[in-house]
Amino acid sequence: MLIACLCGAIAPDLASAQKIAPIAAVRSPPANPVPSGQPVPLTLAETVALGLRDNRTIKSAYLQRVAQKFDLFVAGTLFLPKLNLSADIAHQRVGGTTFNTSSVGAAGTWLTPIGTRVQFSWDRRDQLDSGRTDHSDTAALSFTQPLLRGAGTKVNMAPVRIARLQEEINKLSLKSTVIDTVTGIIQAYRRLSQAQSQVELAELSLERTRDLLETNRALIAAGRMAAADIVQTESGVANQEVAVLQARQQLASAQLALLQLLAVDPRTNVVAADEPDAEQADIDLDRVVDLGLSSRVDILGQRLALEQTRIDLAVARNNRLWDLSIGGSVSRQRVDDPILGRLDPPTDHNVGVQLSIPIGDFSYRQREIGATTSLRTAELRYQDLTQSVETQIRDAVQTVEASWQQLAAARRARALAARALELQQEKLKVGRASNFEVLSFQADLRTADTQELTARIGYLNALTSLDQQIGNTLETWRISLND
Repeated sequence: MLIACLCGAIAPDLASAQKIAPIAAVRSPPANPVPSGQPVPLTLAETVALGLRDNRTIKSAYLQRVAQKFDLFVAGTLFLPKLNLSADIAHQRVGGTTFNTSSVGAAGTWLTPIGTRVQFSWDRRDQLDSGRTDHSDTAALSFTQPLLRGAGTKVNMAPVRIARLQEEINKLSLKSTVIDTVTGIIQAYRRLSQAQSQVELAELSLERTRDLLETNRALIAAGRMAAADIVQTESGVANQEVAVLQARQQLASAQLALLQLLAVDPRTNVVAADEPDAEQADIDLDRVVDLGLSSRVDILGQRLALEQTRIDLAVARNNRLWDLSIGGSVSRQRVDDPILGRLDPPTDHNVGVQLSIPIGDFSYRQREIGATTSLRTAELRYQDLTQSVETQIRDAVQTVEASWQQLAAARRARALAARALELQQEKLKVGRASNFEVLSFQADLRTADTQELTARIGYLNALTSLDQQIGNTLETWRISLND
């Protein structure tokens, strides 16, 4: 008893010393966590147009095209004359003597497509002190024409040709970005349409179950059904209410996903206005494969990259040649001296042949081997890509055909399920069917409705994916790129 009294005296102190922090209350969600307000119906064509205008991925791709186009312009100026002007004024003190000088000059270069390099320079220097009139002018002009290494248009035009090929690759990259984005928008729109239909199906199923509940109550009142049997129907109503809530949650998620792609305010209550109707499309496999191999973006891009590696190999082989060239120069200088007067020496000039043979330098051979390896690798990559693309197209075609067969079967199953439910409801009214059987047939119809809707959306998405596989999305939707 003494120990118990001591524990009782100590316990309040421990309780007061050991304070437990209260659990933070769960914050309530925002007032409008999902799109709400006045519905904004959009057709699929309007959705695609809105995405092309506002989608941030497409905007970013077009911004990159600005820099890419200027890169091509810079590459195209390779054979334009370049001129650099310079001028300076200086105050100098040398050996106790102070004087002021100025100079102005110009230097220019010009490269021709056959490799000729012309250089020009001019320089004038003046004394700015009072009483000083001395100045000097120097002008020089020189040229060099390679005969082996660096000679010919094939080598000198290589940077321009590579830049033009890269520009075509950049255009294909933009096209690929638009195709992928449009495909994603179309599929997101159909997910929204599917979610809307799922909500309608769930509400319809809930309405059927509630109608069955009213029928059960009438049968119980008439003494034709036991009161305990209504529990099954009431449970079915509760389950259908849960299904409706789940369908609405999926609808909100589909809306937000589409609004993200369209770069639209996430509070917009966008609604898919087009019904996802599907009709069978006739597909010629051989024609589709040929179309894909001739117009698919990655195939065309790999062909251009293969051509770039061929140019790199030609340049690497040319760089292994001896450096043999002819050259010449002309220079003239004129000086005005305050003591000797104008000095006008004769013009200097020279012309000759130059030869340079690298010995023991294997870097040129190394570059050629690297370029050859890159070319062979690019050829193998192109062959592998060609086979892979054909396989993907064939798989996409068989997916379309299988999806249509699934849709046709789902439509038959849905019609049969609806007819079977009608028969069971008639039997229930005359007492020849149980409540459990009617609920089972209602569940079968709900499953058949969902299956038919999923098959329909799947078939339409299969057609869209086939368009993407063969690179025909822009043509199907009549989209022209301003690249």
